[in-house]
Amino acid sequence: MIRKLLRSVREFKGVSILTPVWMVGEVVMEVIIPLLMASLVDNGINGNGGNGDMNHILIIGALLVVCCLLSLGSGFAGAKTGAKAAMGFARNLRKDMFYKIQDFSFSNIDKFSTASLVTRLTTDVTRVQDAYQMILRIAVRAPVMLIFSLIMAFAINAQLSLVFLVCIPILALGLIMIMKNAHPVFERVFKRYDDLNNVVQENVSGMRVVKAFVREEFEVKKFRNISGDIYKDFSFAEKVLAFNNPLMQLCAYGGMIAISWIGANLIVVEGSLTTGELMSMITYAMQILMNMMMLSMIFVMVTMSRASAQRICEVLDEESDIRSPEGTDAGEVRDGSVEFRGVSFAYKKDSGNYALSDINLKIRSGETIGIIGGTGSSKSTLVQLIPRLYDVTEGSVLVGGRDVREYDIETLRDAVAMVLQKNTLFSGTIKDNLEWGNPNATEEEMIEACKLAQADSFIQDFPEKYDTYIEQDGNNVSGGQKQRLCIARALLKKPKILILDDSTSAVDTATDALIRKAFREKIPDTTKLIIAQRITSVMDADKIIVLDGGRVVDFGTHDELMQSSAIYREVYESQQRGSEE
Repeated sequence: MIRKLLRSVREFKGVSILTPVWMVGEVVMEVIIPLLMASLVDNGINGNGGNGDMNHILIIGALLVVCCLLSLGSGFAGAKTGAKAAMGFARNLRKDMFYKIQDFSFSNIDKFSTASLVTRLTTDVTRVQDAYQMILRIAVRAPVMLIFSLIMAFAINAQLSLVFLVCIPILALGLIMIMKNAHPVFERVFKRYDDLNNVVQENVSGMRVVKAFVREEFEVKKFRNISGDIYKDFSFAEKVLAFNNPLMQLCAYGGMIAISWIGANLIVVEGSLTTGELMSMITYAMQILMNMMMLSMIFVMVTMSRASAQRICEVLDEESDIRSPEGTDAGEVRDGSVEFRGVSFAYKKDSGNYALSDINLKIRSGETIGIIGGTGSSKSTLVQLIPRLYDVTEGSVLVGGRDVREYDIETLRDAVAMVLQKNTLFSGTIKDNLEWGNPNATEEEMIEACKLAQADSFIQDFPEKYDTYIEQDGNNVSGGQKQRLCIARALLKKPKILILDDSTSAVDTATDALIRKAFREKIPDTTKLIIAQRITSVMDADKIIVLDGGRVVDFGTHDELMQSSAIYREVYESQQRGSEE
């Protein structure tokens, strides 16, 4: 896990190495200072028969000033390089995760959930960043200071230094117990953060629905319950971690009292310790015990960040189940023909619960194919197999006479334009959104695509026309306008296959008819697959697929299906009666 995370250090390796060097420099200066203080007291203030040695005081005083300045400079430089290293590491880590997520298939995203991925990219990375910065600085400074101070303390008086050998095991045992109890709680808390983010995301994106159904109180209660669970878990974890400070205080102050009492006896009774040496011992004791406290803080931080690091590595370890072929000629998509050969599909491969079963279809290039079926009949699932948004569980899907798994993914998806059931526009101008279809499209090409999608007329009514700003998710345009802009964006790809997944449901029947007419006249060579709820939207198609329960129950023209398909005829007649009423 650590090795995987450290791959994101990259160009910040230099400052990451330099930071501990600066920390060691700071430690060396701080270890020297107590020795100089002891010399100042014993040989300067108490020197020369108790009259003091001014020359010695000035020399040692100057050295103390130099050591203090060097310590200050090293500490500042270490803080600066440490911050740069940690920020750069976090930046690279987020980038690595984001790039990894871009390669995920729909099934990979379904596995984590959108809210969980957002939490891992933000909260979890921030925790790991804080831990990395602390490890570079404090995790180097504290143990080095501890070791150096212990060496100097034993060099001054080994008998007095035995106090530390009692304090350190007590503290170590306490920290192990704290970590053992706190880590599982933090793992649970971060999973609850995913749930919290999911609730917030759903609420904010669906705010209009919440208000329309007056469900604010229900949403507040749902948020309060999850937030309360996080509060309880964090409260318990903090109670466990709260034992850290009292334990440290016990070891620190107990050690100080023991050193003062034993040291005083050594000076007064045995005379084996000088006043300056006792001052140095007390300073070293403070350094040792304070750095033990710092080490305990590191253990706490590592305990908290360990759960985050594991969640980040789960994303980095995840491999997309849809990849481009290696070592073969990916080729170009020859035409827009589509064939399903014995296709079955399950969202969870080992579940045995098939969304599609035994699909066999042949669609010629340039044909217009309608797809109808009840809710849950897997219409969207069927078309999502064509651009490999999902891979088949059994059988094969052929585009241009070739299995889609043999194409480079980018090549295949460039040849297939898909307007998904949930229309998505991004914040930016209309022109910015259209450029998703073709970044190099000219203004004339944009206008032509919008005319085909029956979008140019309402765009021209906007004061800024194609430079009109679209708010996030297209909240400042109507549902029908959003659908038409998404269709225009797809047309700009000049695809060999165009898939409309119920993408004209929000437009009126007259506009729907104009869009279909434009498709017939302007893009006759493009294969068009149209999922629709209204039979009028597909009745003039070359062929119509009727799906029921994930199976193709009928396939033919409108006239043929009116004669042979009871499901199709029933839907048609019910819609006709509804329009007459």
